[in-house]
Amino acid sequence: MKLAILVSGKARGSNMQAIIEACQEGVIPNSEVVAVIGTRAESPALEKARALGVPTSVVNPHEFPDEETYGDALLWVLGKVQPDLICLAGYVRLLPKQVVQAYPNRILNIHPALLPQFGGKGMYGMRVHEVVIASGAKLTGCTVHLVDEHYDTGPIVLQRTVEVLPEDTPETLAQRVLPVEHATYVEAIRLFAEGRVRIEDNQVVIRE
Repeated sequence: MKLAILVSGKARGSNMQAIIEACQEGVIPNSEVVAVIGTRAESPALEKARALGVPTSVVNPHEFPDEETYGDALLWVLGKVQPDLICLAGYVRLLPKQVVQAYPNRILNIHPALLPQFGGKGMYGMRVHEVVIASGAKLTGCTVHLVDEHYDTGPIVLQRTVEVLPEDTPETLAQRVLPVEHATYVEAIRLFAEGRVRIEDNQVVIRE
């Protein structure tokens, strides 16, 4: 299975690194990350990908007159590597519609909280953990979901929970959620690599 990973300019690349290393070590079987595509050349994630031996490309949305043209450029770069699965890892933009339509049920995203409650436009990074704590929720976690044409609304593949402690700050909560993100994302991709995921009535069914 060929994977392409999309990252945004400021992404640190920790989920991306977890996926690359899981493929290289055989944790995700018979799979390879064939490209990491970023929105800025100076992205820390792209530097990390190159250090791990993965080819990188840059498609900067600010260099195109509109979202449709940006989407076409992204499709052209993806078309060169022909991925079986696309993984968003710190990609905080709404993916252009034509990209979603070209890869139906083949694009994954990781969200650092439990959907659908803590999702939507602007809900990424530390903001998510701030809202979770402010809500008084006792549990948070992460969600791996398929990507559709809206923010955080695609069918859920896997969720894992993390307890919210009374003394938590957004920073401490983020530190405890992050390793759970890594493990859950790798597990979800492994299910796809093993052919155990199918979509029925817009819901994910995982075969034993």
